Amino acid sequence: MTHRRDVLTMMAGVGLAAFTLGLPASAQQAPAGETAPLTEMAIGDPDAPIEIIEYASLTCSHCGTFHNTTYPLLKERYVETGKVRFIIREFPLDPLALGAFMLARCEEDKYWPIIDMLFEKQREWAYVDRPLDALAQMMRQAGFSQEKFKGCLRDEAVHDGIIAVRAEGERRGVNSTPTFFIDGERYTGAMSIEEFERILAPKIGG
Repeated sequence: MTHRRDVLTMMAGVGLAAFTLGLPASAQQAPAGETAPLTEMAIGDPDAPIEIIEYASLTCSHCGTFHNTTYPLLKERYVETGKVRFIIREFPLDPLALGAFMLARCEEDKYWPIIDMLFEKQREWAYVDRPLDALAQMMRQAGFSQEKFKGCLRDEAVHDGIIAVRAEGERRGVNSTPTFFIDGERYTGAMSIEEFERILAPKIGG
């Protein structure tokens, strides 16, 4: 499958072309056959009255803006207070984002800290001349050896699971990132905390 080779060729030093191109058409379809569902990556009370789902790409600058400015406030005011359950779903816009999500999935107990780190330092790895080397260096800070780094990028089950998550998002009408579903209602763009509060206030009674 072409999109799988794009991720694996990062480790073979084929060059940047494979990682700056958009995902090919084949990557927009769920893998053939049965794909084991990935763990839903959620924080907050499972019984919270409001559910927010974000479809995000780790190389998306607008997603980076949301995660670095709005998300900490949303988490503090709504997630940690039991009002919102927040879910992130992978919607990689390119093979580099796909590989970065695979690395985050490699240790699911560290998923959120890794996601936070990659968004916080996005410009240090996603927008440089040698993004793979920068990403490897970033992951070393998270305790990944070079062998683990390579192994995680070769995990076909995780790869196919992320592609399936993306395909499910497309079936829901997602075509850009970030896209949010707030109790099933769709919103797009790097929304501010004020925009979230205007939407959430009526749902929580003030």
